Amino acid sequence: MNIILGIITNKFFLAPMVSWIVAYLLKVVIDSVRSGFCKERIVGGGGMPSSHAALVTALVCIVVALKGADSFEFAIALFFGLTAMYDSRRVRFETQRQGRALNNLNEERSEEGKQPLDVVKFREKVGHTIPELLLGAVIGVICSIIVYHIQF
Repeated sequence: MNIILGIITNKFFLAPMVSWIVAYLLKVVIDSVRSGFCKERIVGGGGMPSSHAALVTALVCIVVALKGADSFEFAIALFFGLTAMYDSRRVRFETQRQGRALNNLNEERSEEGKQPLDVVKFREKVGHTIPELLLGAVIGVICSIIVYHIQF
């Protein structure tokens, strides 16, 4: 019981977890409003807002609030966060573009009566745009401020 209590009262755990959950729930709601509910979006990546950006931003904010900007924990959290956001914007976004292009090519090949490149549709929502990252970061900041002020 002490372990569970220790985890749920650990602000270093709580701020990122809460921000990730809030961003993910918001993502499902936004996607459902935009294009109808799709159960695959519950576990899918990409989309508005970025839950990864929310998580890593909350981690950076809570670390700087509790440990200070001169701590090694802050340096680790900051560079981890920057790497995660760079990856979701550049690497995963490019994968998303390639998936869309391959799906279009498969569709054209099918219409022409040719064998598609793959029978499985390539994922098209895996990366993030800058606005998606920014909204995720805002959620991370807000959640970390709220968690910081909680008294246990």
